[in-house]
Order: sequence, then structure tokens, then C-alpha cells
Amino acid sequence: MGSSARILVVDDEASLRQMMEVLLRRVGHEVSLASGVREASEILGASPAPYDLVVTDLMMADGTGLDVIDRARNISNDTQVIVVTAHGSVETAVDAMRRGAYGYLEKPLGVAAARAIVEKALEKRELLRTNASLRTIVRSMQPAPESGALIGKSASFQAAMQLARRVAPSKAGVLITGQTGTGKELFARAIHEWSDRKELPFLVVNCGAIPENLMESELFGHEKGAFTSATSRHEGVFRKADRGTLFLDEVGELPMPLQVKLLRALQERKIRSVGGVQEVPVDVRIVAATNRDLSQMVKEKTFREDLYYRLNVLRIHLPPISERREDLETLIEHFRLKFTQEQGKPNLGFSPESLRAMLTYAWPGNVRELENAVERAVTLAQTKIHVDDLPPEVLGSSTRGSNEVVGLPPGGIDLEATLERIERSLIRQALERSGGVRTRAAQILGLTFRSLRYRLQKLGMAADAQGEAEVDNET
Repeated sequence: MGSSARILVVDDEASLRQMMEVLLRRVGHEVSLASGVREASEILGASPAPYDLVVTDLMMADGTGLDVIDRARNISNDTQVIVVTAHGSVETAVDAMRRGAYGYLEKPLGVAAARAIVEKALEKRELLRTNASLRTIVRSMQPAPESGALIGKSASFQAAMQLARRVAPSKAGVLITGQTGTGKELFARAIHEWSDRKELPFLVVNCGAIPENLMESELFGHEKGAFTSATSRHEGVFRKADRGTLFLDEVGELPMPLQVKLLRALQERKIRSVGGVQEVPVDVRIVAATNRDLSQMVKEKTFREDLYYRLNVLRIHLPPISERREDLETLIEHFRLKFTQEQGKPNLGFSPESLRAMLTYAWPGNVRELENAVERAVTLAQTKIHVDDLPPEVLGSSTRGSNEVVGLPPGGIDLEATLERIERSLIRQALERSGGVRTRAAQILGLTFRSLRYRLQKLGMAADAQGEAEVDNET
């Protein structure tokens, strides 16, 4: 679940409190417990710093989880809240989320489901924390040295930054692609701040975190009586973000029926709430993000082609750390300064061995994983950050042989077929990343244009590449 977080669990059932405490402490979090609304309010008010996450029951003897949400969010808007309920209904869930809850769980709790939503909520908290210094910086239209996700001098990162600045003033939709942890939401916020909509709302919807039966209401709203538990009218995020920017994170997770409705809203610039009879015009700038290959999903018919092209008017690809290794030491130093200041350890530095381990680790979780690792190291270290203060996976990477790239299965492999599959996948990714420009794809792969063209023909991929945007000059 990443670095240690401060979590408050509120429930009048002792067994549930204990179960959540064991689950969360097992993965390294600091956990406080409250048996009701009154005790939770006292703990939140007396805490020297806001909690990262509150997990609260909805119905308790001395109040409801809605009261806990209000108390926690009054102290800090960045505190994430997960509601647990045995009385689950669309209306109560929507009400909790309208109050600021990140999501909800239904009793009896499943361990896997609880861990997954806690992890997602804490990821959201980390993004908000990193973004705290971004807003002031981007208003000046200068590079944002205070934001880890927006630090870097590598060519690939600077290309993404420059493109973001160029597209920000337009009204066109933007699709941000990249691996998990590369800073897609921070780029979306920067685009909003660099646009003429910066004084208007910027709203975020995580399309993978909201249950399917709630998503349409969350996007477009619903009318009173639209369904059994709709006891009041709810205004969706399209209306709330009117004239501003709506960030659709993990847009590849949208189910097909909602893809159709989203496409219509984008084409017509009008929405109709659930149970409504009139269409309402909206002016919303859409920025979408995904870590999935939407073009492949289109081929597999799990994502609508027309919606893909509607979202993909302007695309920004955020490079993983593997493509910006020259930025790694700068990012490490940025986060070291950030967390040593926060924790009152200004003179704390890395030992040569620990810095070497940080620089050689692959960082599959990208900037988010790097930030969490530095925070953990600063928290554990006393006078200097040693290798033992680093996460086990980072420490382990420094002791493995540099020639160990992939394990050989016990039953062996078909080497030729495996290599062809890897080659085909890498070429497809390079074409995707380059927007179909084969000369650029060849550069990404370290090939000449003719070599790439030969490989496309050999692998039977020439026809796939012909349909892409092409500005090749070589013959």
C-alpha cells in the first residue's frame, strides 16, 4: 500500500475495529480507533496533524458517518474518507460522496476489497499532498520546481511539459497516457491552471473507483424519485464543473453503456440527468487519463472507437522513470528536502550505499513510488539514511546480479516465439507513443527508419502502421 499513513477507524462494532486495525497495521500504517462519532470528533480535533484517511461506519449509536465526514473534511479537505455500511443504498453512498467521501465498502467486509480501496484512497491523498505547492507555481506560468511530478530536464519529460503548455489554452480534449505513478493528475491540474479556466472548477472523477451503478449519477446527476432511494435531487460533476475542467482518471475503466452516454455528452455539449426529461447545456473542458492501451482496447472492442478519437484530440504521454533516468537524482534530492523539512531533520542525507541503491532500482511505480520510498527512509533514519532504511524491494535490487533480467520457467520456453512476441509488443508501444510517426518510433527503439520498416514487414505489422499518422521523410 505504499508508505506509512495515519488512519482513523470509526465503528461501534469492536470486531470490525479490530479487524481493520490488524489489516492496516500489517502493512505498516499507524492506526487510531474510535467507537463512535463523539470519540472520533475528539480524536480528530486533538490530532496535531490531519489524518491521511478515515474509515467510518455509516450508522452508529451516537450519530452517522456523515457527521464524521463533515468533521474530518472541516479540518482538512485532503483527508480521504471511506464509508462502511450494512445499509448500502445508492442514495446513502451518493450522499456520502457528495459530502466528500472517496468511496464506500459494504459489510461484511472482504479483505481484498478493503485493501484495494484503502490503497486507492491513499494514492489520492498522496497526489493532493504533492499538489499543495503546485497551484501557486503554475499560476505564474513557470516550471514547477516544488512539485516532484513536474521536475525534470530529460528530453522526454520536457517534451511532455512543453506540449502541456501548448495545449492548455485550447478548448480541445486532452488524453494523458502513462504508467501508474507518472503524475497524470498533476499534469491535468497544470493544464487547467495554464488555461483561461483556472479560476473556475477543476473536478476529478476516478472512473475505476466508483461502482458502475453510481457512475451515471456521479457524472450527470439524478432527479428526485429517479430510482428507489433517490429521495432528493443530485447535481453531477458535469454541472458542477461547468465552464471549468473535468478530469476523468482511469477512463479506460468505464463500462460500455457509460461510454455511449459520455460520447453523447461530449458531442452535443448537453447532458440529461438520470430521471430527467430535459437536456442541459454544459461547457466543460475534458482531460482524460489512462494507463491502459486504449487503441488496443478499441481493437478488442472493449472501448468505443468514436469515444477514443473524441478524447484523443491532443495526447500527452508521460514518460516513466526508465525513460528519464537522468532526472532520478534530482527527484530524490527534491523529496529528501521536502520530507526532512516536514519532519524536522534538515541535515539528514543519504549514505553513498543507500543513494547507489536508489539510483539503480528500476522504480516500476515511478515518481509516486520514489516519493513514498524517500518519505519512509527519512521517517526511519536517525542521523543518516542507510540502506536498511530503504524499502525491501529497493534494497533487494542492489544485491541482485546485474545480468539477471528474466527468469527461465522450469519447463523451458520457445525462445524464437518469445523474442518475436516481445519485439512485436515493443514496436507497437513505440508506434503508440510516437503517435504513429515511424521515424520517431525508430528513434525510441534505437533503430534506423529502414530497420524499423524491415521489422514491420517481417512481423506482418506494416498494415497496422499504415493507418497511423505519418510524417516520415525517408524512403
